[in-house]
Amino acid sequence: MAQASSGESTVGRAFQRVMLAVDDSEATTRAAEYAKTLFADRATIRVVTVAQNPRTRFPLGATTQDFLASARDEIVGDSRAALARIEAMFTGTKLEFGLVDLSVHRGNTADALLDTASHWHADLIVMGMRHHHGLLRWVEGTVSEPVARRANCSLLLVPEETRVPTDKPAQRMVFALDGSACSIVGLRTGLQLATPDTQLRAVYVVDRASHVLDGAAIDLLESAWLEEGCTALERAARICAEQGRYAETALLKTNKSGDDIPHAIVRDVQDWKGELLVLGTHGRRGFERWLVGSVAARTVRLADTPVLLVRDSEAMAAMA
Repeated sequence: MAQASSGESTVGRAFQRVMLAVDDSEATTRAAEYAKTLFADRATIRVVTVAQNPRTRFPLGATTQDFLASARDEIVGDSRAALARIEAMFTGTKLEFGLVDLSVHRGNTADALLDTASHWHADLIVMGMRHHHGLLRWVEGTVSEPVARRANCSLLLVPEETRVPTDKPAQRMVFALDGSACSIVGLRTGLQLATPDTQLRAVYVVDRASHVLDGAAIDLLESAWLEEGCTALERAARICAEQGRYAETALLKTNKSGDDIPHAIVRDVQDWKGELLVLGTHGRRGFERWLVGSVAARTVRLADTPVLLVRDSEAMAAMA
């Protein structure tokens, strides 16, 4: 294979099987546009939607079989229309499609998405997100957390009201590191989504907010984080340099009260005018802490840019 020229993008090489989860919301439109920008003609893309079971939407005993059949036909029709709308956005691009009818397959939306991604061997799920409802219009708290927590692949989440254009690759990319090998996997993966013109920034956040520890213990903990942060940033800069790229680095600190790591990360992304935030998961601070009700989950809720959550496949295999 010929080596890419200096002006040729390497975008899309990190992921070869991309599952785009859609509904009929504007959030889906933004996610689909971004997926097209990054992966059209560079990866196999499968567009998947889930048709709800009408029995879960209407009280038992209050509906007739004819009504349920009619409702199911309408729901499936709406789902097919959502797929057709996305197909029109990808004119000229070969797509695969999947419609999961929960009237037939049973289960819930989260299980349907996870099963589809697993059986299709997706290495990335792309989803839109609405901050006031969660991920996707039909993905509420009972769906977003299971999908994010249980998926065996990476996720790219695109806010409905993202402040950055979704019709071109990110020109300014931020990598949030936590000192773990998993965050380095996130860095290496994210670099494959960068164009030659993409500006890079790696950050590490020292949590100085109040802890249930005495002063001496807090000082020791912060000192350890400072050392870890400097090491992580030096390594990130070295990895980028090995690939002929320059990355600026920043050691950030939270305020001592009324602050946390997610807010510090998002502030930095906004101040630097970042266009894509990359987080490696299963990090040293713990995947459960980073994703379920902690750093990654809260960062995603705050973010006004697309967020790439990169899975460490080796860590996933070790936990299986």
